[in-house]
Amino acid sequence: MKLEVTELGPVKRAIKIEVPEDVVNQEFDRVYTDLKRQVRVPGFRPGKAPVAMLEKRYAKAAEQDVIQRLVPTYYQKAIQEAGVTPVLVEIPLLERLKVTRNTSLTFTATVEIKPSIELRDYRPPNPISLKPDSRTIADQDVGTTLERFREQQSRLDAAPSDTLLAEGLYAVVTLEGFLDGEPVEGSKKEGLLHKVGSQEPVLGLTIDEVLVGKKEGEHAEIRQEYSATHPDARLAGKIITFHVSILGVKKKILPELDDEFAKDCGAYDTLEALKDKIRSELESVLKRSMEEGYKDQILERLLEMHHFDLPEALIEREIRTMVRQRLMEEQRKKDGKLSMHDQIHMEEEAKRIQQEVAPGAQKRVKLGLVLEAIADKEGISVSEQDIQEEFSKLARGLQVPLGDIQKMVEAGGQSSRQEFEDRIRAEKALQLVYQYAVIQG
Repeated sequence: MKLEVTELGPVKRAIKIEVPEDVVNQEFDRVYTDLKRQVRVPGFRPGKAPVAMLEKRYAKAAEQDVIQRLVPTYYQKAIQEAGVTPVLVEIPLLERLKVTRNTSLTFTATVEIKPSIELRDYRPPNPISLKPDSRTIADQDVGTTLERFREQQSRLDAAPSDTLLAEGLYAVVTLEGFLDGEPVEGSKKEGLLHKVGSQEPVLGLTIDEVLVGKKEGEHAEIRQEYSATHPDARLAGKIITFHVSILGVKKKILPELDDEFAKDCGAYDTLEALKDKIRSELESVLKRSMEEGYKDQILERLLEMHHFDLPEALIEREIRTMVRQRLMEEQRKKDGKLSMHDQIHMEEEAKRIQQEVAPGAQKRVKLGLVLEAIADKEGISVSEQDIQEEFSKLARGLQVPLGDIQKMVEAGGQSSRQEFEDRIRAEKALQLVYQYAVIQG
């Protein structure tokens, strides 16, 4: 085999491959030997037809058969001999190639290859330096969590009938709209519990102002003017009078922060034990957040430290993946039911998302290649245990059965499984760099 590699760019090569004449002739012999056994020629017993006759009848089919046998095999040999790792391969359409006996077979494969990456220092004595994250868990943080627990265990009790409504109290109200003294259909809300000061709208109205200072059994009115362009023809250009009746006043009762409260929250004998548990969990959450922040710093430094050309094929594949993920999220919001209008919208949305995610796709591809190079250098591999642990982690995070996660990955075939393993390997490489990194100060 003759091989000629032409550099078309930093990450693109043209590989001209010439299959020797004797190999071509041998393959023709094999093809016609197979044909002898498979076809019937009138006047000849099976397997006895002369090759010359077969060549006249089946020359075109034999030629294509030879090409289909030789091209993939010699392409693989050429890639190995050239020492390149292709990420995209363009081989001429096999039906356009020509070959005959006593001639060599020549074809050219155009490949995009992974770039050669010269890794910069990330190990001692020159590890990556990180800006410190000085966050800590304060007593106030523990107190905030305790107050949230108190809110969860609070109850609403009826206030004395002469209690005047104020911010923080709750009013039980009935609201109804009237036009020219007649009730407006669909404008009535009965027995609604409303927190005074929340500014939560009721039937599009803010009722807090008229409630303040009122007590159980009292009434108020709100006049609401609607524009002439209001979509409800009954209301357009009209003034509606809403009657507000206060049926009751309630106040929130919070439990005392004591040992009994702690026992109600779980297996805690004292309030101090509950506080210690809260602090421990908050510190665990903070630790994970700080670690993620440090890893983000590392990723940015890796981007800054390494400069090389990116294969367009990898960027385009990453863009397609990101677009697909975003569209799947939108489809899930619609419960998977898409009208014709939705499908047209999705096509337009895909084009918009494609432009939006392109810069991020380039960063993800670059980081992926750098982390892959680190994993190669460090001999990092992915075990079956690593894969099962990642399955479990995803299942917990997404709150779905473990089997569903496994099925999702397996449904994508070998490429999906490989992408999953590559992601685990990249995370292990990032973890290694993080372990070597030094936090300033």
